[in-house]
Amino acid sequence: MTGRAEIESQKKRLDATFERARSSIPDDAELLSDFARYFCVLVAGFLEQAVIEIALEHVRTHSHISVQRHIDARLRKFTSANTQNIIELLGSFDADWRLDLEGYLVDEHKDAINSVVSLRHTIAHGRYVGVTMAGVRNYYDRVKSVIDHVADLCLP
Repeated sequence: MTGRAEIESQKKRLDATFERARSSIPDDAELLSDFARYFCVLVAGFLEQAVIEIALEHVRTHSHISVQRHIDARLRKFTSANTQNIIELLGSFDADWRLDLEGYLVDEHKDAINSVVSLRHTIAHGRYVGVTMAGVRNYYDRVKSVIDHVADLCLP
C-alpha cells in the first residue's frame, strides 16, 4: 500500500487507538495524562510518516526508479516534522507548494503541528509535559486536516 491508501490506513489505526482509549480508560486524571503523552508521540509519528509517504508517492509517479531509490533513502531520514521542516521539504519539490504551505501552515495549523512535535521531543527526552487527552485530540484533528491539504496539494 502506498500514498493516500497508506495514509488512510495509518489514520484508521490511530483513530481506532483513540477510540479504544476513550472507551476503556477510567476517569483517572493521572492515567489520562500518561495516555495523552503516549498519544502525542503517536500523532507526531503519524504526521512525520504521512509527509514522507506523500513525498514518496509524488516521486513514484513522476521519477525514474533510480531517482525514487535516492529520494526514498533521503526521506527515511526526515524527522522533526514541524511546520518549517515540512515547508522546506515539500517546497524543495515545487516552489508553488512552498507558497501554498507558507500561507496554509499558520495559526491553529502551525500551533498544532509545532506543539505536538515539541511535546514529542520533550517526552522522548524524559521530561514531564502537562498535556490532556482533549488537547492531543485537538492537535490530531488539526494534523489530519493538514495532511489532507498536503495530500491534495502534492497528489492531485
